[in-house]
Amino acid sequence: MPTNFTVVPVDDVEDKSNAGAEAEGSKPAGLGKLFGDQEDADSFQRAPSGDGSHGESEPFLNSDDDRENYEGKNMALFEEEMDSAPMVSSLLNKLANYTNLTQGVREHEEAEDGVTRVAVMVPQMGTLIGVYLPCMQNILGVILFLRLTWIVGTAGILKSLAIVSMCCICTLLTAISMSAIATNGVVPAGGSYYMISRSLGPEFGGAVGLCFYLGTTFAGSLYILGTIEILLRYIVPTAIVFEEISDGPMPNNMRIYGTGCLILMALVVFVGVKYVNKLSLVFLSCVVLSILATYAGVIKTAIEPPESNICLLGNRSLKNEKLYTCAKTETVKNITVTTKLWSMFCDSQYPNATCDEYFAANDVTEIRAIPGLLSGVIKDNLWGEHDVERKVIEKKNLTSVPAQVPSTDKEANYIFNDIVAFTLLVGIYFPSVTGIMAGSNRSGDLRDAQKSIPTGTILAILTTSFIYISCVIMFGACIEGVVLRDKFGYSVNNKPVIGVLAWPSPWVIVIGSFFSCCGAGLQSLTGAPRLLQAIARDGIIPFLQVFGHGKANGEPTWALLLTVGICEIGILIASLDHVAPILSMFFLMCYLFVNLACAVQTLLRTPNWRPRFKFYHWTLSFLGMSLCLSLMFVSSWYYALVAMVIAGCIYKYIEYRGAVKEWGDGIRGLSLNAARYALIRLEEAPLHTKNWRPQLLVLCKLTPDLVVKHPRLLSFTTQLKAGNGLTIVSSVLEGTYMTREDDAKTGEQNLKAAMTAQRTKGFSHVVVSSSLRDGFSILIQSAGLGGMKHNTVLMAWPAGWKQARDSSARRNFIETVRETTAAHQALLVAKNIDRFPDNQERLKEGTIDVWWIVHDGGLLMLLPFLLSQHKVWRKCRMRIFTVAQMDDNSIQMKKDLQMFLYHLRLDAVVEVVEMHDSDISAFTYEKTLVMEQRSQMLKQMQLSRTEREREIQSITDISRGSIKRKKSSGADASPFNTQCIPEDEAQLIHDRNTASHFSANDKAAGASPDGVHMTWTKEKLLHERNKNREGMGVKDMFNMRPEWENLNQSNVRRMHTAVRLNEVVVKKSRNSQLVLLNMPGPPKNKKGDENYMEFLEVLMEGLDRVLLVRGGGREVITIYS
Repeated sequence: MPTNFTVVPVDDVEDKSNAGAEAEGSKPAGLGKLFGDQEDADSFQRAPSGDGSHGESEPFLNSDDDRENYEGKNMALFEEEMDSAPMVSSLLNKLANYTNLTQGVREHEEAEDGVTRVAVMVPQMGTLIGVYLPCMQNILGVILFLRLTWIVGTAGILKSLAIVSMCCICTLLTAISMSAIATNGVVPAGGSYYMISRSLGPEFGGAVGLCFYLGTTFAGSLYILGTIEILLRYIVPTAIVFEEISDGPMPNNMRIYGTGCLILMALVVFVGVKYVNKLSLVFLSCVVLSILATYAGVIKTAIEPPESNICLLGNRSLKNEKLYTCAKTETVKNITVTTKLWSMFCDSQYPNATCDEYFAANDVTEIRAIPGLLSGVIKDNLWGEHDVERKVIEKKNLTSVPAQVPSTDKEANYIFNDIVAFTLLVGIYFPSVTGIMAGSNRSGDLRDAQKSIPTGTILAILTTSFIYISCVIMFGACIEGVVLRDKFGYSVNNKPVIGVLAWPSPWVIVIGSFFSCCGAGLQSLTGAPRLLQAIARDGIIPFLQVFGHGKANGEPTWALLLTVGICEIGILIASLDHVAPILSMFFLMCYLFVNLACAVQTLLRTPNWRPRFKFYHWTLSFLGMSLCLSLMFVSSWYYALVAMVIAGCIYKYIEYRGAVKEWGDGIRGLSLNAARYALIRLEEAPLHTKNWRPQLLVLCKLTPDLVVKHPRLLSFTTQLKAGNGLTIVSSVLEGTYMTREDDAKTGEQNLKAAMTAQRTKGFSHVVVSSSLRDGFSILIQSAGLGGMKHNTVLMAWPAGWKQARDSSARRNFIETVRETTAAHQALLVAKNIDRFPDNQERLKEGTIDVWWIVHDGGLLMLLPFLLSQHKVWRKCRMRIFTVAQMDDNSIQMKKDLQMFLYHLRLDAVVEVVEMHDSDISAFTYEKTLVMEQRSQMLKQMQLSRTEREREIQSITDISRGSIKRKKSSGADASPFNTQCIPEDEAQLIHDRNTASHFSANDKAAGASPDGVHMTWTKEKLLHERNKNREGMGVKDMFNMRPEWENLNQSNVRRMHTAVRLNEVVVKKSRNSQLVLLNMPGPPKNKKGDENYMEFLEVLMEGLDRVLLVRGGGREVITIYS
């Protein structure tokens, strides 16, 4: 149902009262209200009404009628989801008004004219105007008119056909891949850069985009050099400024005139792109007319060959500049006189002059430069003449008398070979087939881009391929071989060779090629800055961001200046033959990655890969990619390496310094597939000991502000891993995920930030669980995926477990130890983790001491080696201590251990410590006594939740009852005697204690169990506690004083071991940088858990940095290779 509007001018800012009036009175809305900015979630919203109802701000609704219809009955089931899931009708309404036009040439023209044109929602350019003709104009150009005849003469018809076929097939396969990418959704103006970056990611996109930009820029240099070559050689040869060597490429003249031409073209582009666009049809007409003139000349040669001759001395080709008579002498009025040719090779004009030996020994022959289509010259031109460079051009079937002493002073009269290598000819020719991206660059201006781009581009390639192949055959069939090898047309009176063939006049080719080169140069200077501006505005390369700015109308001024500077480099080279291979490299690299993008997307079969162009296959893309790579190295291997190094440097720069972009690229999909394949392969066979390395699960603790409490734990992880293997940094939050979802996300972000700050490479994960213990258990069981699961758990020692108000920290730690043991995972516990060195410190000396008491699979010896690979610990020496009993041979143990370390390829100092049996000291008994007393105290103080609630309730009831009895009888019947508690105070006690109790349960760190009575005085507390506990038959815990003989002897022995080991370790390793100790396991009987922590504390007492190590039950180090 269409909606009718009345558009009236309105202010940009309206107050709420006006908005409410409009909503109630159906006042016509302004365009700014109807079509909101992107900041409004890309939705249409009407202004809120005066009652402040939130239900009226639904997206995609732009009329009151729609709102009433929605608020009725049809879609009420989905009304709460409208913010995130709009109605289909509203979505389609927005898509119908969508346009993919970007700020391009048309917008620049509007800004320059000062007139804003009415935007056309549907672009009107079809396949012919929008794709076919622009591609034709960009493909056909300078090489066709200035170098193709020379390539045919040098390489021969067959090899020339091979060069043309390879290049055309390469571009055809690239066009097929490009068509598939271009029809897989909307491609805004940006062409190959947009396609590659969105298909292969910002790294590849930026690298190849800059290569494509450099190729387009050097193409501008090529066309400008072609323009100047035509100007100075064929139009105004007298305009040269510097006298150069006669056969040379006039480099200094090319530089001067080329620079001037570049400045002039840059001014034209700066002043207005509209002039370039309006002249494009004229330039294309010049190209078409020149080609038609060539075909007409070929047809004419079959009927009547042109009267254009060349002069040969012996079999050598001579320069025919103003050489009117091809003879040594001529008869004028019955008098034999010498010709200009005589004066070129003799020292005077007289018949008795001394002449060049070769000139005197050979005759002069005049032959047709264009024998014609039916002359049979095609047989002579089938195979090329790959002579030595700088050798005189000679006709094959003519004989000559060589000179006994070759003279060099007359060489200026001959025509010499130039570049003769087949590979270099490929690099020179390839620019003539570039330009296939012209259609995709205009995708924003096409009526149906997904139909026009494949059709127009492929037709243009087929048409130009036919033109090139037919020209190769026609040139070889019509033109004499020595003329074909004459690059600059010296033998045909300084005319372009193709111009001699053309009909009706050579000037058709000269003028047509001149304007064609001018137009192509202007197009390059127009397109290259916009490509650079698009790359800069994407923000993937930080140092290019300045080139994203321009004039007020969007013209890329800064990008144009950089383009002119780079283009000047090509002009300073001053040789069309040397610039052509450079831009060939950049274009070939661009085409290579277009094929790679199509192949990757096809093989990955991503759900979004649904191109409308169906005539593609990944094998064609790989063939095109291989052909591009081959042509790069065939044409110039060193240019190819330079181009690849440039692209590689840009890739790595973007990877490390560029902005993070997620464009759904194929490289990410390829990584996912590779990761899936690798994970499946990892599970197929068990891990060998040689490949074992610690895959860490790091259990981090977050502060109440969700900040990492021990960042040095991440530093130690980095030092231990050095970027290798798996690292999962995780934490647990108490609660439910529904209530702490935001906290979990914030905690994960803080984990990632801390990992970045500590240079820890790995993954982060935050789990929300009902308790810390359950969360740790979930992580130990399920962290990782497939074959990439952790095998080692790293955590910090709970330093404050003694001062904790409850036993949760102790119980969580012990259960974590038990679960890692049950899961056959290694456990690393770092004591005093905040004193460990960070990644910036350098330990210049010291030792890493390993106390190898029991065999744990070799992890104790592997860890110091891994740490020593990091620059923080690199200068620390490794020492290994082992303990010998009374019946052990200490000397033999040391020798065996040294041999074992030798086979393990570990450098360490070995020391055997003897521990003799001794009586248990009084200190050990005292330690054990204190430990058991504390354990009993904790048991007495740990009332259950039910007992606490019952105690609080009973105290409150007694208080209230005593108050009531006092009021009713006035007698002192309360158990508290005269110290009664008022009713409001009793209620306050109950409320505080109840709140304290529930807060303790929620935070797992509430008040102490006996702290619920602390709102009373100390006397009241003791009185009530003694009274209640007498009824339960519990002794006063402060009166417990067990004797030494009543102690648990198992605890005494364990404490004795801990004390003795600690004495030895402290004596030997007090000053070491790190101490690694075997971690004893917790008791199987859980009744001794509280004593286990005491044993570990005693074992580590007096040591600064300690790492407790508990193996995972498998060998992790081997002596075999």
